[in-house]
Amino acid sequence: MTITITAFERSPDGGKGLVRDTRVRWALEEAGLPYEVRLVSFRAMKEAAHLALHPFGQIPTYEEGDLALFETGAIVLHIAERQPGPLFPADANARARAITWMFAALNTIEPPILELVIVKFTEGDKPWKDERLLLVQDRVRARLTQLAARLGDAEWLDGGFSAGDLLMVSVLLRLRSSGLLSEFPSLAAYVARGEARPAYQRAFAAQLAINTAPLAAGWGATPRH
Repeated sequence: MTITITAFERSPDGGKGLVRDTRVRWALEEAGLPYEVRLVSFRAMKEAAHLALHPFGQIPTYEEGDLALFETGAIVLHIAERQPGPLFPADANARARAITWMFAALNTIEPPILELVIVKFTEGDKPWKDERLLLVQDRVRARLTQLAARLGDAEWLDGGFSAGDLLMVSVLLRLRSSGLLSEFPSLAAYVARGEARPAYQRAFAAQLAINTAPLAAGWGATPRH
């Protein structure tokens, strides 16, 4: 059955790999699963056809036969379970730890990072912006300090690369423009290792190509692999 994911017709980040469909592309590339991409405009995201797939009108979604999924973490988890090996270790305990790191990336590390984005880009005109920015930066640093301590000098979070690393690297990439990531050399190197993976490079290139190509009509399917 053909796997189809949805992505922005024009990404808000201009193709820098920060939008969440990049995470799903990366997982599919790591798993070696062919897929198609259906591009969706901002208007189409709020229309009935897309809301039937994603009740909150967001990106990405995942379709495979009768199965339709939304939420990036759930999609990456499904991909990892569907294709054993590339994203989940064979050992049951190691697999459970990889899932724990997936949740940690999305539930513990990402929220303060998203707060930072909100302060910078949607609250920039507020009189209390500077004070709030400092507070949020301190929250992010606190989490990064804890994460760096756990990573130590290891290459990945728990043995070999896993879906936990995929999501953690994707989350940390959002920090690069803030300068906070560079304060933690071990984490910056960790992110660089993730970006250097061939599967990530393919996912990034595919997402960038959409944003540098002439604008096409939404809901067109673009094959991958």
